Amino acid sequence: MNPSDGAIDPGRTEGFPPADPDQGESAGGAAVSRPDQVELTSRALVRVPAAVRVAVRTPLAGVRQAAASTRAVIGRTGRRCVAYLAAGVRWPARSWSARRARARHRTAARATARQEAAARVLLARQTAMRNAAARGAALQRAAVQAYVQRLIARDRARGRRRRRLLLASMFAPVFVLVGLGVGAYYVDSIPMPAELQLPESTTVYFSDGTTPMARLGTESRTILAFDEMNDAVKEAIVAAEDRRFWRHPGIDAAGVLRAARNNIAGGQTQGASTITQQYARIVAGLTGVSYARKTREAVVAWKIEKRYTKDQILEFYLNTVPFGRGAYGIEAVAQAFFGKTARRTAPAAQQVTVAEAMVLACLVKQPEPDPDDPAEHPGYDPARSGRAAVNAMSRWLYVREGMVELGYLTRAQADGLAYPQTVRAIDASASQDGLERPTGLIVAHVLSELRHSESFKGKASDYIQNGGFRIVTTVDKRAQGAAEAAADIHRASAPAVTHGQPANWQAALVAVEPGTGRILAYYGGNKATDADRAGWFYDADGDARGYGQHPPGSSFKVYVLAEALRQGISVRSLNVPFFDLTERLGPANVVNMARLAGIDSMWTSRSDQGQPVRVDLQDEARKDDVAPARPTTRPEAFGTEVGIGQYGVTVLDQANGMATFAADGQRSRAHFVREATRRGERVYAEQLIQSDIGLSEAQVDQLTWVLSRVPSAKLGNGWDAAGMTGTWQAENSRKSAHTWMIGYTRALAAAVWVGTTDGAALTTRGGGQEVLGSTYAVPIWQQFMTDASGVLGLDANDRQFRPPPSPAAPGKVAGASPR
Repeated sequence: MNPSDGAIDPGRTEGFPPADPDQGESAGGAAVSRPDQVELTSRALVRVPAAVRVAVRTPLAGVRQAAASTRAVIGRTGRRCVAYLAAGVRWPARSWSARRARARHRTAARATARQEAAARVLLARQTAMRNAAARGAALQRAAVQAYVQRLIARDRARGRRRRRLLLASMFAPVFVLVGLGVGAYYVDSIPMPAELQLPESTTVYFSDGTTPMARLGTESRTILAFDEMNDAVKEAIVAAEDRRFWRHPGIDAAGVLRAARNNIAGGQTQGASTITQQYARIVAGLTGVSYARKTREAVVAWKIEKRYTKDQILEFYLNTVPFGRGAYGIEAVAQAFFGKTARRTAPAAQQVTVAEAMVLACLVKQPEPDPDDPAEHPGYDPARSGRAAVNAMSRWLYVREGMVELGYLTRAQADGLAYPQTVRAIDASASQDGLERPTGLIVAHVLSELRHSESFKGKASDYIQNGGFRIVTTVDKRAQGAAEAAADIHRASAPAVTHGQPANWQAALVAVEPGTGRILAYYGGNKATDADRAGWFYDADGDARGYGQHPPGSSFKVYVLAEALRQGISVRSLNVPFFDLTERLGPANVVNMARLAGIDSMWTSRSDQGQPVRVDLQDEARKDDVAPARPTTRPEAFGTEVGIGQYGVTVLDQANGMATFAADGQRSRAHFVREATRRGERVYAEQLIQSDIGLSEAQVDQLTWVLSRVPSAKLGNGWDAAGMTGTWQAENSRKSAHTWMIGYTRALAAAVWVGTTDGAALTTRGGGQEVLGSTYAVPIWQQFMTDASGVLGLDANDRQFRPPPSPAAPGKVAGASPR
């Protein structure tokens, strides 16, 4: 049939399912009873219009008629269906159960297809990854080959072969052993520990010998003997730096080989240094990480191991290695990080614990931050930064495992340890401990005094600071505290009258022990970098430093009275014309009495000098100025004005002069140092030498009695006291610029000066200019004398002066002609 007429080829089944002769049920489930009646499948019905679906249920003749009437409205599929029916082809009926089975089959087939598709995708991905890895490996091989080619080219250009370097690196231990036989060239020029002078910090103490005043030196270091160190620090450093220390001969061959392989492989450069090698590096001054340095380091380590025991080597190492914060050696770092000691003889509470020793041992790996990248590589100081704290904890755990591995701790003991939270904060001024306080000026005087002693004369300028000395001063901690509380007039502890005074006001105070010359307290300013207002000293270069000279005014009249007594003139009061009296006594004699009592220097203006010039009254080379026992040969050196206090003197000398009168006219040299020792050996000791000033006991008592009549000398603590005030005007002015109070009891002498830092006249906070010694210097002196007498626990038998001598005979009073 023509397809356009609706007929189709029965052999073609396009769009229809194949016949199934085994199916005998219709869509409705009933058996087919008429051969000319057929039931189409649901698939066919979907494609057949509604009119056709109605027609298929009619007799065949009706189908032909319905097909003819609907041919114009049905599509190609419908025409095929009608043609098929018209041909008399019977389509086998199908059951719903069969359809469900086929649906399940199709679902399973689709699931299988999806699984197969997923498998194909996974396989494709794996293939792509393998291909990418292969390409990456190829690129790496190419890069390595290129790098090797560059190395070979570079080595060839330098006249070396890469394989020789590789062989030398792989067999580094062999080369080290060979180097031991040919290393004499290096060994001969390298000092051994006994010959090495390590910088060791010097500590300055108050007079009790236990309270530190200052720590000096470019490196903070205190050397301990091996037996003085507690076990914790020894074990921790071995666990951290060299766990095979007690077994290897100074060179860890396995470590050298491991480091060489790592370096050749392109890893981070490693040194593989043992404790002995690390110490050898310090001894020999070796730096960097190179094969030449490692060979030389190994030679030195070998020699050290041959000459010293393991205990000695560990002692050398722990006293030498840097730990950071300027601390060198285990004792210095224990003080810097925990305020404790590594001495095993100290009380347990003052020694570093095992956990603390482990913290200290961690620091050796990198004591300070990397200067090129401190943020990324801050080291192992937990107080430096968060990253450093993480590094420190990680390293501490590593050391803890080492302690267990070496048998220093059991597992239970190690697990029971916690990282210490008591690490001190970083103190930028720790390397200048004590020098930024008022005691810094005391330290300057201590160094000046020692440099001019026979024990230290001619030594290097930094010999004392870096020599590891233990210097005990004469300064009493309690007296120094009382001096600073009274003389620092900008403190709340100073006398109330000084509160709120202008910023340029300055006070100075010195106290001396009668009979010994020991300086018990010294306040010349707030810190060593300020000008010294109480005295002067020689610096490391031998130059005089300080601004301690001030015109003493009436306070110098004490020496005029003393000279009068020495010349046989009785003194019953201060109501005498001192200028005339000085003229009669002779200015040179007055100066000589001052020198004998304790005034070592005076400042005078000469015609050829614009500024005051210091005259050393104790220097025999200046006999042409002031002779020790005869008047000056140069009258212009000091004129009669000396009797009224025109020429400058220091507060220190004034205090020592008062101490001489308190000691019944026996002068002692004022000094700051009691003793200096180094590693237990005394290298300097004070010499308490007295000299008589030429006054009898009765004459001294008469002078003391006159000075005790001064109202400003009264103390409220029951102690008899004697003293004198003084005032001197500013240059070209009648306003006061220098005010004084000097005096003594039988157990303590002190001098106080109040002036300005710029030399200007003293002007009070209210604008007043009537400033006298009795108004400001006296309250400071009285407060100090009262407080110091209390804290020092002075002998009560010295509270009262001896009774005054009988009145002088008529005509033998001050102002009369001498006998």
